[in-house]
Amino acid sequence: MSMTALKSETETVTALTPPSSAVVTMRPKRQPRADKYIKNAREIAARVIPPLIVFTLFMVIWELLCRRSGSALPPPSKVYADTKELIFDPFFDRGGIDKGLFWHLSASLQRVAFGYSLAAVAGIALGTLVGQSVWAMRGLDPIFQVLRTIPPLAWLPLSLAAFRDGQPSAIFVIFITSIWPIIINTAVGIRNIPQDYRNVAAVVQLNPLEFFTKVMLPSAAPYIFTGLRIGIGLSWLAIIAAEMLIGGVGIGFFIWDAWNSSHISEIILALFYVGIIGFVLDRMIAGLGRIVTHGTSAG
Repeated sequence: MSMTALKSETETVTALTPPSSAVVTMRPKRQPRADKYIKNAREIAARVIPPLIVFTLFMVIWELLCRRSGSALPPPSKVYADTKELIFDPFFDRGGIDKGLFWHLSASLQRVAFGYSLAAVAGIALGTLVGQSVWAMRGLDPIFQVLRTIPPLAWLPLSLAAFRDGQPSAIFVIFITSIWPIIINTAVGIRNIPQDYRNVAAVVQLNPLEFFTKVMLPSAAPYIFTGLRIGIGLSWLAIIAAEMLIGGVGIGFFIWDAWNSSHISEIILALFYVGIIGFVLDRMIAGLGRIVTHGTSAG
């Protein structure tokens, strides 16, 4: 190729190539802040509006059915009129058991917190033992399967005979009711640890404590938190039933005392609070599980 032709071709390529200053860099289009807020508002509305609609329909149907003469249950309007003081002044304390709902709920939650914490520690420990040891599983699992079928209130007379006091008896009922799902789910989680994890732990020569904290617990955490969620629900159910029998300050005894006094509206209000708190407790354990397991546990 001649020098003239090569120069002509070079000039042509140079002419076709845009200068660096003319190159346009395509940047991703940022989502406007208003659109982001609208999207979040729609997601919240999709979660909140359907329950509100169902709840409103339920209240309307309840009001219409129970406003008729001869109805055994009061309508929502009468429940509100009868329990207005309890709703707006939950902190009053006139001594004895004549207290606001805050103090009854607080006493019940304290019993649940203590009994459930004991059940969580013991349940995870026993579940780890049963899941890790074949001999422990063969020896203990049949006993656990038998004991977990005993109703919570069936334990109450035995606990009263043993402790001779209502407070530890109620805590024991919570403990013995909520421990079984924690044991079973923890054992299942331990048994489902991949063999590759065990092989790696053997290669790096982890001691038993390191293997438990670095391999067992992280791998079994989704199963453990499933058991903990079931356990917290059973704990809340057990304390309500136990307090109806042991008496004293507590939401269970408040419901039983209202029944003896024929205050049906107070029972309905107390049941509303019981349901809300049970839901909150479940959401708290579920949220903690998502944090610990990085979103792998059931939410």
